[in-house]
Amino acid sequence: MPADQPVFTRRQGVGSASARSLLLTVLGEFVLPLANRDAPAWTSAFIETLALVDVEEKSARQALARTAADGWIGSVRHGRRAAWELTEAGRGLLNEGAERIYGFRGVAQDWDGRWLLVLVSVPETDRRRRHLLRSRLSWVGLGSPSPGLWVSPYPDRQDEVRQILVDAGVEASASSFVAGAGEIGNPIRMAQQAWDVTALERRYDTFRAAFSRLAPKSPEAALRAQLKLVHEWRRFPLLDPALPATLLPTGWSGVEAGALFRRRHEQWSTAAHAHWQALVSAG
Repeated sequence: MPADQPVFTRRQGVGSASARSLLLTVLGEFVLPLANRDAPAWTSAFIETLALVDVEEKSARQALARTAADGWIGSVRHGRRAAWELTEAGRGLLNEGAERIYGFRGVAQDWDGRWLLVLVSVPETDRRRRHLLRSRLSWVGLGSPSPGLWVSPYPDRQDEVRQILVDAGVEASASSFVAGAGEIGNPIRMAQQAWDVTALERRYDTFRAAFSRLAPKSPEAALRAQLKLVHEWRRFPLLDPALPATLLPTGWSGVEAGALFRRRHEQWSTAAHAHWQALVSAG
């Protein structure tokens, strides 16, 4: 990545409900759609919005400063007051993230039965390289059913995997194969060994419980609900490898969770964005 590009880490992407990660959600949901209108948002709009989800003013200001330092946003001065707008690089990265977040369905219906298998071994003592491989291979959706073996039901990710192996300096000792499952073993069981499907389904169930009955009664409440909704949902494209339906348990809760996200996002969008605009206009 070029030195002048902002850095996006997995911790920011999956994120806990920190001021920094919540600010990224605000930028992607409320600022990005207006980025081409030359309409920077006042600091006060961010502070008031983040306060709705219990972020203190000091933490909100620190999040703005750190996000600017990373190259995502730039400040626009109006006397003693400051407003913020996305940089070109920030718009590019958030657009990429938006496609992944809002377009995510959590399950693939069509699959030709082929697997990508990657054999790569790193000594236990080389913790830095092992962490790099594990975090980046997981990032692109690969799972590991046993030490040294990584798998994906999407063979077209081979180029991404190759670049990761190159960056980690282990391409020369690694091997990859594309093949269908044989008669020995069970593909569903292997998927459960490679990815923690049970834990992921529990997260989907928690998401459904949190938002299935939530009904905001005011524009302010809609803004709070929309922010929480998107912030919680944006984790799933980074946690869920979007396995084919044939590899998932019957009645996979990710399907209903995705439908709930899209339904609630549409229901709350008008009121939430209107209240954001009111905060921006009030300055």
